[in-house]
Amino acid sequence: MGKCSRAKQMKTTILRDRIEKWMRGSRPLALLRLCAVSAASLAVAVALSACENVATYTQPSLVRVIDASYNAPAINVVVGGQLLAANIGQGTITPYGAVASNIAAPIDITAATGGATIVTFSGALLPGYQHSVFLTDTGVAPNAYVVTILEDQQIVAAQGHSAFRFLNQAAKTGAMDVYMVPAGSTLANSTPIVTNLPVGAIPGYISFRSQTVTMVVTPTGVITPESAFSPMTLIGGEVRTVLLMDNQLTSNPAVQATVAVDAGPTD
Repeated sequence: MGKCSRAKQMKTTILRDRIEKWMRGSRPLALLRLCAVSAASLAVAVALSACENVATYTQPSLVRVIDASYNAPAINVVVGGQLLAANIGQGTITPYGAVASNIAAPIDITAATGGATIVTFSGALLPGYQHSVFLTDTGVAPNAYVVTILEDQQIVAAQGHSAFRFLNQAAKTGAMDVYMVPAGSTLANSTPIVTNLPVGAIPGYISFRSQTVTMVVTPTGVITPESAFSPMTLIGGEVRTVLLMDNQLTSNPAVQATVAVDAGPTD
């Protein structure tokens, strides 16, 4: 055999050996790559499934009841098929309860005794929002009522501030001024935080610097007679709704107040 033939045979042998080694090493590598691709595909599928689950989740609404009716008996309140309040009466503000959000949530208010229908209503309960189902009298007929869905503030008040909303349902007293008298001061030296608050109005929240205050309400434009309430120590962040109603048993004080926590510190 010539030198050329021997050289060709040697090159062929070397190439064959390299191909065999590559084939022996490529199968595990190919299998490893296949496993990696499969695992990545599974992770993507799980992530997409999780995204779909998150996308279909709808936040509930937080809902409470404010009973400001003088004429209604003790009532039960069902919102969206869920009993939200049972056997409550005039002047009550319930805690919040989670209810499925609905742009036309059915609201059924019935007598706690006997189950007679007081009022049937539907209203928008938005996902992730806080609402109050607000029951009042029309003032036209003894058994005529109004239901209003209020949107409540759910974000705490600014640092060092408190935010209050006042609902005047004191029909006998009429329009009133609301004072937050600082500790160590007097009513005569104080400026009303709200003036001429009409009966039935739904005002916004009023923000003021947090401190220890005494809430006082008077008929608009005068400082007597006054209805003063227990001092409140406010540290900042408080958001409150205050329901003001005529006192049915006494004229001194003429107005009773119910204060409810919307957001912020509860102490």
